[in-house]
Amino acid sequence: MATGKSCSRWFAPLAAILMVVSLSGCFDKEGDQRKAFIDFLQNTVMRSGERLPTLTTDQKKQFGPFVSDYAILYGYSQQINQAVDSGLKPVVDSVNSIRVPQDYVTQREPLSQANGALGVLSQQIQNAKMQADSARATLKQNDELKAVYDQVYQKVVVQPAAAMEPLIPAAQTLTGQLVQVGDFIQQQGAQVGFVANGIQFPTSQQASQYNSLIGPLPSQQQAFNQAWSAATKAMQ
Repeated sequence: MATGKSCSRWFAPLAAILMVVSLSGCFDKEGDQRKAFIDFLQNTVMRSGERLPTLTTDQKKQFGPFVSDYAILYGYSQQINQAVDSGLKPVVDSVNSIRVPQDYVTQREPLSQANGALGVLSQQIQNAKMQADSARATLKQNDELKAVYDQVYQKVVVQPAAAMEPLIPAAQTLTGQLVQVGDFIQQQGAQVGFVANGIQFPTSQQASQYNSLIGPLPSQQQAFNQAWSAATKAMQ
């Protein structure tokens, strides 16, 4: 009986010790994952350009549950980059291609298509920002991670979204005006003459109409260029 009592006396504390060790191991693992994720945010994401890196298989193992935190940043970044590549860079290319009056005509079709797509693009960007904000609001992060994550979120989501707000309207205004100029020249048909990188009309009324159409272009292009520069800087 004495031996039995001795076993029962020591069994319970031993079980408790094993449980504490086991729980401590779980907590340490999550702490290591958090630490690895914070290091990745500070030394990789914050130093990356407009293209955020895709997580490797090893990184996913290292970050554990924090992979979903990164998915919010990465998903928004992907949508913004796609919007810029498909909707705004073509505008830049077409605008830069206009060097002589004939180019208003040759670029009118791509510019018209780009102008039509910009309205949809604006809504897509707004929806992406709302989704990112909503997902971020559900995250459970301790103070250390939250402080770092908030900085990264500002860089990856907030700043690019704010830069897009003036850029898309500026692009719409400029492309719309350029299309009008191209349409006007196209409508004149054979009456228009192109000489020495210039343009000639048979009547002063036509020349006056043309001048009134191209008049706003310098200020509109300047506004677009400034907004484009600000957006590209915000995404770096």
